[in-house]
Amino acid sequence: MEINRPDVVLEVERVFRQYETALVTNDVATLDLLFHEAPQTLRYGATENLYGHEAIRAFRSARGGAGLEREILRTVITTYGRDVATANMEFTRDGGRTIGRQSQTWVRFPEGFRVVAAHVSFLPRAD
Repeated sequence: MEINRPDVVLEVERVFRQYETALVTNDVATLDLLFHEAPQTLRYGATENLYGHEAIRAFRSARGGAGLEREILRTVITTYGRDVATANMEFTRDGGRTIGRQSQTWVRFPEGFRVVAAHVSFLPRAD
C-alpha cells in the first residue's frame, strides 16, 4: 500500500478545505454532502455523540451559526492507498483561549471522498 500518494493527498486537502469553509460559514448543505450518507457514519462532537447521517444532519440543522470561527494551528492529512485518508487538526477559538482537536476518516466513494467518522474535542484550559 502506498502512503501519501501526492495526487491523493492533494485531492483530500481540497475536500478538507471545502469542509472547513462550509463549517465556519455554517453551510449545512455542503456539510451534509461531505458526510457519507449511511447509518454507519458517526460523529463524536464536543458535547454529543451522533450515530448515522440522519442524526448528524439533524444536529447541524438545529445548531446556530455563531461561534464557529477558528484558527487552524496544524493539519495532518495521511492517505492510505487511493481510497482512505485521515485528517487531523488542532485549532484555537476565543483568541487562543480554547484549544480544540478534530479528526476525520475519509473514504472514496463513487461521488468522491466523504467523511465516515469524525471526532471533535477540546483540551482543558491551563488557567
